[in-house]
Amino acid sequence: MVQYEQQQGEVKTVRKLRLKRAWSQEQLAQFSGLNIRTIQRIERGQKAGLESLKSLAAFFEIELDELLEEKNMESSDKYSEEENRVIEHVRDIKGFYSHLINYGVVILGLFIVNFITSPGYYWAWWAAFGWGIGVISHGMSVFEVYSFFGADWEKKQIEKRLGKKL
Repeated sequence: MVQYEQQQGEVKTVRKLRLKRAWSQEQLAQFSGLNIRTIQRIERGQKAGLESLKSLAAFFEIELDELLEEKNMESSDKYSEEENRVIEHVRDIKGFYSHLINYGVVILGLFIVNFITSPGYYWAWWAAFGWGIGVISHGMSVFEVYSFFGADWEKKQIEKRLGKKL
């Protein structure tokens, strides 16, 4: 039976092994024969079936125990914390670029529809303006142009509630 403590090690291990090979979740799913949703669930820390874990262990050519091992030493290591922070930041940047591309494609589509249906009045500007504010805010947050609620704020709030310095 897979225990909760092992799940965290499993998540880090699968994500690390995948990123080490520069594969997307889709590629790992295709290569390992698993469903993309299964890969996503495992990397999010949800429980995985024993057969899925065996399949991943066999695919990565490691023992199942190695895939499930708890990373106690690594989780207390400062490098590991920095590594996790960087991985999260890169994921945030990827999310922003995805948001930006979606914005460009949808707004372009809206302008085309606007031009075809009512060329005298460009109502698509309203959508571009409203959504554009969200995209700019997202970008400023991801690239830390402003940090009202950034890492410093979080640290101060944690210290305040704990009543001690971290």
